[in-house]
Amino acid sequence: MKNLIIILIVSIMNWGCGHNKSFFYQKSRSVKSSIDYIQIKNDSIFDSNQIISLLTINKKDINNFNVKFGHNSPNLNTTSILAESNNAIAAINGGFFDINNGQNTTYFEINNTIINRKKISKKKSMLDILMNGAIVIKYGSEIIIQHAKSEQFYESSKQESAVLISCPLLLIDSKALELPHVSFVDNRHPRTCLCNTKDSTIFITIDGRSMGAEGMSLSEAQSFLLSLGCINAINLDGGGSTTMWIKDKGVVSYPSDKNGERPVSNALLIVNK
Repeated sequence: MKNLIIILIVSIMNWGCGHNKSFFYQKSRSVKSSIDYIQIKNDSIFDSNQIISLLTINKKDINNFNVKFGHNSPNLNTTSILAESNNAIAAINGGFFDINNGQNTTYFEINNTIINRKKISKKKSMLDILMNGAIVIKYGSEIIIQHAKSEQFYESSKQESAVLISCPLLLIDSKALELPHVSFVDNRHPRTCLCNTKDSTIFITIDGRSMGAEGMSLSEAQSFLLSLGCINAINLDGGGSTTMWIKDKGVVSYPSDKNGERPVSNALLIVNK
């Protein structure tokens, strides 16, 4: 993993840093064999202050772990609690949910059990229109990021250990997908993303809504993810939900919710087999 970390750091430095700009990063020792964590603090990416946390898993070793979703639907729990209760090594927050009732707002299944179906409403929201991507976890922990198929397809398929619909898809085959010009897309917010590169899967949190961390628009996130070598990438719930947690370190991102770490509906976990 050392070479991968060096490549990530050099690519970000070459891409993001100009004259009289600062680039800082801190790299912990490996979270676990084949899993590494970097936090980047930078004032030049998009001419803004950014705090970005990256958790990288080598693809060739991903079968040594269980990648799974933790949830306690319809109750809300923090990413930390969901991680600790599943004895996780690391975690990021997961998909979109209704903060009033704790229900997921998209299709979500685990081990062929449907946790939630998408609610049909007469009036579509912008998130409904953007809801075009899926995280599919195969048995054996292979993570696939793809255009969302129908709920009926996932219900009938027995090849997945978990499926979560999220939005929007950011990259497919190393190409940035076209996004509509709406505030959710164009304004800078904290973001949580997941991407696959040639050699790794990367869990990403981009902090925001503070002087030291401005967050990114989704088009900025696309450009940043391309700089990491991401091939396929998807956006997860962000804003005040954005959280990265690591065992023995706790929350390493900087949640922007006014009450600190926000309770969420589900979280994406890395667990020892």
